[in-house]
Amino acid sequence: MKKILIALALASVSAPVLAQQLPAAVIVTVNRQEMIDTSAAAKAAQAELKPKGDALNARVSQLRTSLAAEQKTLQDTQPQQGATEAVVRAFEGKVRDFQTRQQQAEQEVQRRQQEIQQSNQWIVKQIVDGAQPIIGQIMRERGANIAVDEQVTIQHAAAIDITDDVVARLDKALPKVSITPPAAPAGTAPAAPAPAPAPAAPPRR
Repeated sequence: MKKILIALALASVSAPVLAQQLPAAVIVTVNRQEMIDTSAAAKAAQAELKPKGDALNARVSQLRTSLAAEQKTLQDTQPQQGATEAVVRAFEGKVRDFQTRQQQAEQEVQRRQQEIQQSNQWIVKQIVDGAQPIIGQIMRERGANIAVDEQVTIQHAAAIDITDDVVARLDKALPKVSITPPAAPAGTAPAAPAPAPAPAAPPRR
């Protein structure tokens, strides 16, 4: 019992001493989104990635036009009441073919959207990883022990914002990044694709 009381007494004495030894918080802020968007690496990567986005937009427009035209043809040629069974079955076959092409178009768009999304994620990761040692270096130079994202602060003095300094050093250390993400390890499930623009709906029967 005495040992327990002694331990508690020592703990009550040492806790304030330890608290007094903690350094005062010296904070710097970094606007991570601005850092990424304005970096030379991001601008170069987006310029390199733009043809893929333009090609996808053109392909989506082409698919919408062709599917809409095919849908209209099907709607205009629907069998009238009293049509023979052979005519009805032939039309149903055309509808199934249309729905298959529609699904294939949707899958193609989703796949290409996912590729661009993965490229963007890889670009951001490289920039963020490259900025970490630079932020650490600036923190040491300023005697800071905490770095926070400016976007989570309510108010802060402009003097503690190091975003411009980070970007300037990052542009020299990492002027360019790859837009091609590394291949996923075998057996890794692919990420869920981004929602694709819906092609024309199947005809009403």
